This record gives sequence, C-alpha cells and structure tokens, in this order.
Amino acid sequence: MTDVSVPTRSAARKDRPRGRERKAESRHPGSKKTMAAMLAPSIFLLIALNAYPLFYAVSQSLRDGGIAGPGEFIGLENYTTALQDPAFWEAVRFTLLFTVVSVFVAWVIGTALALVLRRSFPGRSVFRVLLLLPWVVPVVVSTTSWNFLVATPSSPVPTLLRELGFGDVQILANPGSAMAIVIIFKIWGTVPFMMMMMSSALQAVDPSVEEACRLDGASRWQRIRHVILPIMSKPVYIAWVLASIFTINDFPSVFLLTGGGPVGSTSTLVVFAYRLVFQDFRTGYGVAVAFLITTALIAMSIYFFRRINRASANG
Repeated sequence: MTDVSVPTRSAARKDRPRGRERKAESRHPGSKKTMAAMLAPSIFLLIALNAYPLFYAVSQSLRDGGIAGPGEFIGLENYTTALQDPAFWEAVRFTLLFTVVSVFVAWVIGTALALVLRRSFPGRSVFRVLLLLPWVVPVVVSTTSWNFLVATPSSPVPTLLRELGFGDVQILANPGSAMAIVIIFKIWGTVPFMMMMMSSALQAVDPSVEEACRLDGASRWQRIRHVILPIMSKPVYIAWVLASIFTINDFPSVFLLTGGGPVGSTSTLVVFAYRLVFQDFRTGYGVAVAFLITTALIAMSIYFFRRINRASANG
C-alpha cells in the first residue's frame, strides 16, 4: 500500500511566504544586487569615518611624535614607558578610587531615592524634578558654583569650618580634601542618573510578589535584599557599566574643578592623557595612555555584560 502524505494547512501556510519570495525574486532578479549597491556608499562612509581615526591614532601611539609632526616609529615604547611611569600609576589609583566610590555611593543613594519616590506623597513630582537638577545643569555652571563654595579661604565652606574651630582650611590646596571634593561632586552629579535607572528598574518588580513576601513576615530590608535587588540585577549591571564609563571618561568635572591638582593628586587618566598631548606635547605617549584607557573600558564592559547574560539566564 502506497503511503501518500497529504500536506497539512500549517505546512501550506509555511510554504506560502517562500513562494511569494521566489515570485518576488523572479520578478526582480537584481533586487539584492541593487540594494547592496545602494547600501555600499553608506557602509563605506561609516567604515571610513570610524576606521581612519582609529588607525591614525594607533599609528601615533607607536611613534614619538609631538606637536611638530608624527615622529619616528618606536614600536611599543610608549606603552612600556606608561607602565613604568609613577605618574601614570598615580592617575590609575585615583581613577579607580574616583570611579568605584562615586558609582557605588551614587547607586546606593539613587536606589534609596527611587524606593522613596515609588510611594505616592504630596509634592513627589516637584521633588523628583529638583533631584534631577544636578544632572540637567551644564557642568561648567555646576563646577563654577562648587568652586565658589570651596576654592578660596574666604569661600562659604572654609569660612563655616573656620567658625566651627577647624582653623584655616584650604580645601582645594590640600590633596586629601581636594580628592574628597572631586569625588563628592561626582556623586552629586551621578545620583540623578542612578535614580532614573533604578526607578525604571523598579517598574519591573511585581507588587504582588513583594506583598506576598510581606504577608510571609519578611521585613522591608529582607524584601529589598532578597526579592527586589535580585529582580533588578540586570538593570543594575547596566547602570554600573554606563556610570563607570561616564566617570572614567569624565574630563570637564575634574579639570574645571581642580585642574588635576594639587601636585597631580586629582589627575584621572583622561586628565593625564590630556596634559601629555596638549600641555607637554607628547602626542604619542598621550595617545598610548588613551588606548590603555580604552582597553580597560572594553575589559570592564565584557565582564559586566557576562554578568548581565548570567543574570538573564538565571532569571
């Protein structure tokens, strides 16, 4: 007995689009080639705009050039010089301190504010807008305001400290207090970003899950620690990645507030690279430092995106 297979309706539906595609191709045999030809100029332009500066920068980092010219080819000497330079490692230490402390403290404060703003209370919208001001105000304006507050012995904050019995305090002239001011300024500017990210992440938390935990006797801290934060882990990693990249690449906040001083104590890697290129005119060395920053950012991004994929797989 011959087995005759009858195509089902679903199989026929699956075959229908392929038939349409074949018909379209038969009607327009050169459509793919035409699309490729139309896209080619745009793709070529994008590659040229990104690839040319990259290859030019790589070439500069391998030369001992300055402001007068590209200089001679010296291989990896700029990179080895950077790794043996105490000023480079001092900038690395402050960049790590600046990034880790400001991102983590801003995340803690931003999460706390997002939890507070999750509840309805009079004036919540106005309070939220006021909290966004440090993020909205241009950095030139905010650094000028902070300089007015702390820069000179007659500024309001040193005057207040003198009245409280701390003597003559020169905040930006002391390395320790200057580092503290730069970090506090960065926390102040990053909190609104973290608050917005965490407010969006809290929208994904089902209120019924939290209510069930509350009925089971879990305290508020236990609900946050064991329920809310695990659900928010993916947005938290994304917020950490973005805030870390913004902080490491933040040039104007540091440069306008302290200029990297005193004696280089607040010099981040970006400020260090800027000084090498535009003040010391050691272009090759400065570009090599910039490439080391880029390598560190890529490694950090890969680590956090692996954590994000792992959180997605577990979720």
